[in-house]
Amino acid sequence: MGSDDATAPAAEVQAEAGTPARKHHSPVRRILGAIVSLVILVAIFGYAIPKVADYGAVWDAMKTMTPLELASLFAAMVFNLFTYWWANMAALPGLRLWPAAVLTQTTTSVANTLPGGGAIAVGLTYAILKSWGFTGTDTALYVGVTGVWNIFAKLALPVLSIALLVLTGQSSTAYVTAAIIGVVVLAIAVGLLSAVFYSERLAHSIGSGLGKAIAAITKPFRRGKPAMSDMGEGAVRFRRDTIGLVEHRWIRLTFFTLLSQVALFFVLLLALRHMGIDESELSAAKAFAVYSFSRLLSAIPLTPGGVGVIDLGYVAGLTSGQPESEHAEVVAAVLIFRLLTYGIQIPLGAFTYLIWLKNKSWRKDAPDRPVTETAYVTEPEAQA
Repeated sequence: MGSDDATAPAAEVQAEAGTPARKHHSPVRRILGAIVSLVILVAIFGYAIPKVADYGAVWDAMKTMTPLELASLFAAMVFNLFTYWWANMAALPGLRLWPAAVLTQTTTSVANTLPGGGAIAVGLTYAILKSWGFTGTDTALYVGVTGVWNIFAKLALPVLSIALLVLTGQSSTAYVTAAIIGVVVLAIAVGLLSAVFYSERLAHSIGSGLGKAIAAITKPFRRGKPAMSDMGEGAVRFRRDTIGLVEHRWIRLTFFTLLSQVALFFVLLLALRHMGIDESELSAAKAFAVYSFSRLLSAIPLTPGGVGVIDLGYVAGLTSGQPESEHAEVVAAVLIFRLLTYGIQIPLGAFTYLIWLKNKSWRKDAPDRPVTETAYVTEPEAQA
């Protein structure tokens, strides 16, 4: 699953049963969540961003784009969409291009639109893939692997961006400190994942440890509800199911995951350049650093898809150090970028959802047997 700044999280799944675990939230909680999101959006788009640049000036800047510039942005956006589809195909053997497009865009639209949309998107992923003949184990593995690879990409990009700033002579003590912290966090994450793959015993120990830590943190919010199931057993199952796929597809997974991130950044950089912000005014390295750190804001589930919060991160970061006379152009570039890579996902997802409902030719019953490591080695014919 993929999108501009929202990737449906790898929720707890019942892989053995072949169905996703469901969390039932009260209507009051959902309504309160929607109200909080709305207040945040109004505060950001109605107060914070207009403090940076007047919307009238922003609109005037947008109108300066030529048809050729608009066409190039549209082409960059389409290429970015394809990279998401390719990445998901790499994570799910048997998934073809156009079904991958329908799956990606439909679930992304849900994740970007609804409060708690990430969890809902996971459930929708199970429904779509089940209708195409994929097992619950297939889907659990797909959700888990894409989630892990996207997390690693989000952790790695800030480190890479700081390295680029250092190499281009634009670093500072703050940047170096952030890079060191990022390297440490990334090294820990890589070490934990490597340990999970190394042996079942380590996988169980790490899963149990993480489960206890999460349980301790969330205990005040459970209000008597039972704690989550043993994550140790879940980690062992994840290792067993994942090792065959990762062994034969990790290069494709890594390449297309990183390509999707770079393609997304290219849309932002192209929008900035079309707004007249050249390299001497805002370097590509600095823009990449802002992009990389703003992507981390998607981990804060204050609004669906991080809308508003991430936009403010882009605006604040990209206008920092820029003369006030250029703020309108920067804000215009950010809004164009977000419209093309976030806003357009919503109607596109509604369209692909209808395709899923109406197109019966892709439907197929799931096999009786669970998918094993051997299936990933032989790479069977497409199931959708």
